Amino acid sequence: MNIFRTGLLLAALTALFMAVGFLLGGQSGMLLALAFAMATNLFAYWNSDKVVLRMYKAREVDRASAPEFYDLVAGLARNAGLPMPRVYLIDNPQPNAFATGRNPENAAVAATTGLLERLNRQEVAGVMAHELAHVKNRDTLIMTITATIAGAISMLANFALFFGNNRNNPLGLIGTIAVMILAPLAAMLVQMAISRGREYAADQGGAEISGQPLWLASALEKIQGSAARIDNRDAERNPATAHLFIINPLHAHAVDSLFSTHPKTDNRVARLRAMAGQLRSEPAARGPWG
Repeated sequence: MNIFRTGLLLAALTALFMAVGFLLGGQSGMLLALAFAMATNLFAYWNSDKVVLRMYKAREVDRASAPEFYDLVAGLARNAGLPMPRVYLIDNPQPNAFATGRNPENAAVAATTGLLERLNRQEVAGVMAHELAHVKNRDTLIMTITATIAGAISMLANFALFFGNNRNNPLGLIGTIAVMILAPLAAMLVQMAISRGREYAADQGGAEISGQPLWLASALEKIQGSAARIDNRDAERNPATAHLFIINPLHAHAVDSLFSTHPKTDNRVARLRAMAGQLRSEPAARGPWG
């Protein structure tokens, strides 16, 4: 998904948020919605990484505490031309990973202990290269802002009945109920459009960083199988963060539906295998993690 299209979708989310505010509270409601959107995005810009990492009880590691994993990430970051991100581990048996941070200079990557236990070194490299591709593409900030606005729209819609009798509300009770239903649905559609497109782009970028698309393809298949069987209770309690992970950590993701935060794993693997076919004549992967 290119930058222009992403910008349009983010603008659509912001416009939707303001429109809901206007429909429920008139001009004053629209201005309040705009002010709230600006405040939440400012908070998300500066604090999103800390909030998410704390939510999953992630612990920062270094070369002394996790030398093999830390050096693997360091080698991939050099290969991607990125500053060294902060590296975290999450004590969770479900294999998964995510990246966060407002820019490459303030990025963090996190993997679960289940990822390191269930995947081999090459597959872990494929996963972390995918996360570094998100950092390089600045997806982490975009996805956080998207989730923040979408969540705010849903929250505002939940308050709709309180505005139903507002004299500035031109909708009446039936219109207010319609807003309660349709506004979060529209926000979800935009959020999913951004999330899914960026997963495909990060798959390609990660494969380029590692030099081996099949490493990530194999990792995705293993993670998908394990995620369907192993609970991630922190993710279940915070479903709004599910789109951050490389594979949906929730259990309600069996089909590649319109409302899924991630593309179907089979489709992602197929693209990576096709990419591997194009790179077959090139040298083996670069870096010290092979």
